[in-house]
Amino acid sequence: QVQLVESGGGLVQPGGSLRLSCAASGSIFSINRMGWYRQAPEKQRELVAAITNGDSTNYAGSVKGRFTISRDNAENTLYLQMNKLKPEDTAVYYCNANLRTRSGYVNTYWGQGTQVTVSS
Repeated sequence: QVQLVESGGGLVQPGGSLRLSCAASGSIFSINRMGWYRQAPEKQRELVAAITNGDSTNYAGSVKGRFTISRDNAENTLYLQMNKLKPEDTAVYYCNANLRTRSGYVNTYWGQGTQVTVSS
């Protein structure tokens, strides 16, 4: 059994910052690619940022230069530092991980999501 648990969401004013965390736990052998996605009301889920196990990163154009994705492989934890937040960043943010379990099974897992609201 594998779990991804996000934390760090909340209400912030435009221009403010938040740091999201995602802790992966369970029967994990190795984690490949990890990413953050978001879904705003009545919109499709979209990729925000992703990072490989070699620390290669990619970002959505709308967040490039404002958000930074990172990971702590020893702790199986993913982070998203969000700066200069805008109202259009308001969404539920989901953690995603492609990993191999100790039994050798490879699959992609999702967290339950954390709400980020940017509003004055």
